[in-house]
Parts: sequence; C-alpha cells; structure tokens
Amino acid sequence: MSNILGLLNIGQSALLTQQKAIDITGNNIANVNTPGYSRQRLVIQQSSPVRADGLTMSTGVTSDPAIQRFYDQFLGTQLNDENATLGRWQAQKEALEKVELMFDDANEFGLSSAMNAYWNAWQDLSNNPSGVAERTTLISTGQFLSSIFNQVYSNISTLKNDIDTHVDNKVVDINAMADRIAELNKKIEQVEVTGHNANDFRDERDQLVFELSKMIDINSYEDGDGNVNVDVANGKPLVQGTATWDLVTADNAGVQDVYWQSSNGTNVDITTNISGGELKGWIYARDVSLNDYMTQLNDLANTVRTSVNGAHTVGLDLNGNAGLDFFTGTGAADLAVNAAIVADTDLIAAAGAGEGLPGGNGAAINIANLQNAATMAGGSTFGEYYSSLTGKVGSDVQAADFNHEHQTTMVQNLENYRQEVSGVSLDEEMINLVKFQHAYNAAAKMITTADEMLDTILGLAR
Repeated sequence: MSNILGLLNIGQSALLTQQKAIDITGNNIANVNTPGYSRQRLVIQQSSPVRADGLTMSTGVTSDPAIQRFYDQFLGTQLNDENATLGRWQAQKEALEKVELMFDDANEFGLSSAMNAYWNAWQDLSNNPSGVAERTTLISTGQFLSSIFNQVYSNISTLKNDIDTHVDNKVVDINAMADRIAELNKKIEQVEVTGHNANDFRDERDQLVFELSKMIDINSYEDGDGNVNVDVANGKPLVQGTATWDLVTADNAGVQDVYWQSSNGTNVDITTNISGGELKGWIYARDVSLNDYMTQLNDLANTVRTSVNGAHTVGLDLNGNAGLDFFTGTGAADLAVNAAIVADTDLIAAAGAGEGLPGGNGAAINIANLQNAATMAGGSTFGEYYSSLTGKVGSDVQAADFNHEHQTTMVQNLENYRQEVSGVSLDEEMINLVKFQHAYNAAAKMITTADEMLDTILGLAR
C-alpha cells in the first residue's frame, strides 16, 4: 500500500511476526534438554502484493500457520530398529550376569571345589576303610556336594521366575504405551485437520515409539492422516489410528509366554515371533540359555549319581552286605545322600566284592578313580564337563556384553545424528534471538515513524 495506514499495517505484521519468531526461539531454548524434542522454526514469507496507484506494492511479512519441525523420519526408524536390538542385549546381559554369579568358583563354596572334596573323601576312605572319621567326612562332603547342586539349580529356577515377572511387567508397559500413542494420534489429527501444527504432540509420540522399540521390536509407519501405526510380531497390529490391541501373558509349560489378543478375543501366541527388544532378551535367556545350563547341570548331577551308585552297589559295607545307592534323586534339583547311609555310616560300601572286612577298599578306590574317568558325554571327566559349562556361561556373558556395548555405541551415534538434525543449539538460538529482536525493534521504529508522519499530516489539516 502506498499510504501511511498501509505502512502501519506493514509495521504491525512485522512486529507480530518477529514476536512469534522470538516466542518459538524461546521455546527451543527452554527445551534444550527435553528428551525427544525437535527444534522448531517459524516459516516467514512475504505477504501477497497488491496493485495501488498503478504499482504492485508489497504488503509486508507473514508467517505460515504450520511451524516447521526439524525431524528426519528415516533416521527415527533407524533409531527404533537399533534401540530394539539394544534392549534385547541389555536384558540378556542382565540375566546372564546373574547366572555367572551362580557358577562362581572363586571361593571354596563352588561346585568344582565341592566335587574335588567329595572325590578326595573317597580317597581318604580307601586309605582307612573302617575309619569313623573318614566315613563321617565322606557323608558331609556328599551332602555338601548335593546341596550345591540343589542350590545352583534352584537359583536358576528362581531367576526364570524373576524373568517371568519382567515379561509380565513389560507387557503391561507396552499396552500402556500403545494406548498413549493412540490418544496422541487422535489429538494430532484434531489439531492438524484445522491446518495448524501439532509439533509437541508429535515429539511426545515419537519419543513413546522410541521407548516402545526398546521393549519389543516394532514396525511403525505414518499413514495419510498423520497417524502412527505400530505392528509387532511379524505384522500383528498394536496401534492403528486410535484403535489398539492388547498383549497378554499366560502360563505355558511353567513359563509366561506372550500372546496377542485379536479383535474377537482370541489369544495368538507370538512368543517365538518376538525378535527384538527387552522381551526378546528376557525370553531368550529364559527359554534357551537358562534351559541349556539346567540341562547340563542335570546331566552332570545324574552322571555323578549313576556312576557312584553303580560302583557303590557292587561293593560291600561293614556288615558284609551289598551297598545301597549312595545318592538318591532324579537330577540336580533333588540330589541327596541316601538317608539310610546318613543314619548309619557302616552302610558305606568301601570294600570290593570278595575282599576281607573291615580292611577291603576296592569299591572306595573305584569311586575315587571316577574323578579322572572319561565318564561324561564326549569323553570328558566330571571336572572337564563342569569347566566347559562354566566356560559356556562366561562366553555367553562376554558375547552379550560385547553386543550390548556395540549397540549402545550404535544408538548413541544415531542419537548424535538426530541431535544434529533435530536438537537445539544454544549458540544458534541465541543468534536467532538477537536477529529477531533487532527486527522487532526495527518494526517498532517503523510504526513510530508512520505515526509521526500521520501526526504531521493531521497538523497540516489544522
């Protein structure tokens, strides 16, 4: 416009636009440390020109109603994928480190020390087959060995129960996050259908999706209406627009498996289809690693039991009778020294068949020699087999620790890239603040000048 009122309008639009820019810059500065916040920028553009007095005149400045949000969707998807892998190894590492403590033989109370003490007790008994002290010591070392087997097996079983609790809690958290994402989808649609932006809601939703990805591997995508849809377990919908589907847990052969609830209420087992996130780490540790350790521990306990019992039952006790089973039980969980032998040490069969009593020691020697016999599968001794078991535990922990460290670095690097795109730079915002402040002051000066010009004209009229 070529008149003074037009100049006032230009000054007013400039003043309001620069004020909006300052407000947005201040919001960026305030959220510099807010997780998931994406910096924003006012889109400033020329107002539409008009024809006046035969000229095409500019009408000042305006801003787009939609405030620009700096966000890289592809980078966000990468972060979610890597975060799911990080969650898996974090949970698996935590579980395996607890198992490693159970197999710690750094002190005299480990299983390796207990086995050595037990075999040594048989060797001592072979040197004095009728000795009461030697027989009592043998009973004690046998009971101690049994208790260590029992304890380690029980500790692993307890850890499996603890993992079930973790699985239950994660499923509850996943459902809560899915509900919140659906609520934000609704809010975003309500705001953006009016032509305005819902940047804050989008930031909150993206942060929730990121946190969700650490719990379970997901496939998330935005539809044409601006809704984020989330799938799990090879395509099972968790969130679609404002609708959600729940995950539930249920007992399956003594452990808590994860099920997806369909719209008709049918539960679909998705446990084996979960491929990432903390749920995957807990489930893999529980169903694969811990089961493998328990199986090997059972194999070791059962072979010790059957080997000792086989040699003991062909020997003779101090009464001249064939020996009883020295150990009872069906595995590591319930291995125990025969109660009858505990009650009467004379029932320990140290002598071999046909040997004189009480000096015979053939059975005791045979059992003592089991320590170095290639009795276990693969031709290993008891000690070698147990060493391979503890070595496997240590190797699994080391692998989990390496992968966790690697994924932590990957996520951190991607987060650094995200910060370069979406993060707030205080230096940049301070420069913008000064720039917009000067523009605001200049616009105010322009209004003052137009006002003085108007006063001058009015003065002429008087």
